[in-house]
Amino acid sequence: MTKPEHDPMAPSGDSPAPADQASAEQPANDATPMAGEGSDQAAKFEAEIAALKDKALRAHAELENYRRRAEREREDTQKYAIAKFARELLSVADNLRRAIDAAPKEGDEALKSLLSGVEVTERELLTVFERHQIKPIEALGQRFDANLHEAVFEVPDPSKPAGTVVQVMAPGYTIAGRLLRAAMVGIAKGGPKEQTAGVNLDTSA
Repeated sequence: MTKPEHDPMAPSGDSPAPADQASAEQPANDATPMAGEGSDQAAKFEAEIAALKDKALRAHAELENYRRRAEREREDTQKYAIAKFARELLSVADNLRRAIDAAPKEGDEALKSLLSGVEVTERELLTVFERHQIKPIEALGQRFDANLHEAVFEVPDPSKPAGTVVQVMAPGYTIAGRLLRAAMVGIAKGGPKEQTAGVNLDTSA
């Protein structure tokens, strides 16, 4: 029998496999990450995470402040939206009070019934005012306050301290604690200043 001829292109048993060849070609001194580099990278990540947390907390705080401001503005809008309408109703309350004050206390039954009806209407209107936080300003006998009162005239009254409200021409009102209309008042001029009694000391020496 004839021996098979040797194929020169066939791989020899002594030649290295491709994987072994790649391993052989890989440098022996391949760089590996150092332990110090890993700890530095972890510290960098921790710092970035802390900065992101801080930004998130700040954004949350700003959002909460904005929400609170919007809520206050909404409440204020609701409270003071009726201010213009309420201010116009004050003249109605003034006229009702003038009618009651001007009506004679003695009269026939028809007049008394009419007066009673006006008084009931005034009470109902004031109840509506109270429901919407519209309250009259206590002015008579109080010290004049430019934030709440409008001085119309002065009255010579030595029995009262200067600046005391002695007459109310038209009552003032507040709405939800804010001035709706200043009270129109008359204030006392007050008497002469009291002279302070004392001993004259001779300072000529």
